[in-house]
Amino acid sequence: MTAGSAAGEAGGTAPRRLTIGKVLAALSEDFPDVTASKIRFLEAEGLVLPHRTASGYRTYTDDDVRRLRYVLTAQRDRYWPLKVIRDALDALDRGLSEPGDDPGGRPQPPAPGVDPEVPRPADLLPRPAVALTGPELREATGIDRATMHALETYGLLQPDERGHFGHEALSVAAAARTLAEHGLEPRHLRPFRTAADREVGLVDQVLATRRGSGSREDRAAEIAAACIALHAALVRAGLAR
Repeated sequence: MTAGSAAGEAGGTAPRRLTIGKVLAALSEDFPDVTASKIRFLEAEGLVLPHRTASGYRTYTDDDVRRLRYVLTAQRDRYWPLKVIRDALDALDRGLSEPGDDPGGRPQPPAPGVDPEVPRPADLLPRPAVALTGPELREATGIDRATMHALETYGLLQPDERGHFGHEALSVAAAARTLAEHGLEPRHLRPFRTAADREVGLVDQVLATRRGSGSREDRAAEIAAACIALHAALVRAGLAR
C-alpha cells in the first residue's frame, strides 16, 4: 500500500497531503469511533508512516488512508491482533492480493496464470506445410542475402532437401533482423540453436521414457510449451535484477 504513494512521487506526481483532521473526516463515516490518538497509536506500532513537515506536523496520503482503513476493518470485522495485521500489510506491500470475500482470509500469492507471450501447446503443433524459396523468405522478412547465408551457416535456418523453408523460418529470420538492429549478428545467435536442440532432446527423452495420455504430438507440444514458459520466466527474472 505504501508502494503506491512512493511510485507516485518517483513518477513526478506528488500525492496530495492530508492533515490528520481530514483523515478523520474521511474515515468517520465507516469508523465513527476513530480518534487522532488511535491513528497516532497505529503510527507508533509501525502500521502507518505519515510524512512529517519541516515544522513536525503529520500529513497523510490517500494511500495512507487506504492503509488505515484496512487496519481498522481488520480489527473491527476480523478481530485480528496487530501482529496479524502487520504481517498482512507486509504481504500486501510485497504484491500479494486480498482473498476476495473471505472475511477471515489472509493475502494470497498471485496465481501463476498464463503468460500471453508464451505459446500454448496448441501453438506448437505442426503447422500446415509451406515451402518458401530463399528469395521468398528474404522478401517476407526483409533480411538480405548475406544475413540469410550466415543464418544457414550457423544452423539457424535449415532448408529441406529441396532448398525450401517452412513456417518457422519466417519467425527465425524476422527475429534475427530485429536482433541485428541491436548489433547482434547471426554468429552471436548460435547459442539459441544449441539451446533449442537441447530442449528438443529433452522432450524426446521424456517421450521415450514416460508414457502418458494423448498423442505423441500433443504430449510433445505440452512439454515444449512448459519449457518455453520456464525459459521466459528465467529471462524476465534476470532482466529484473
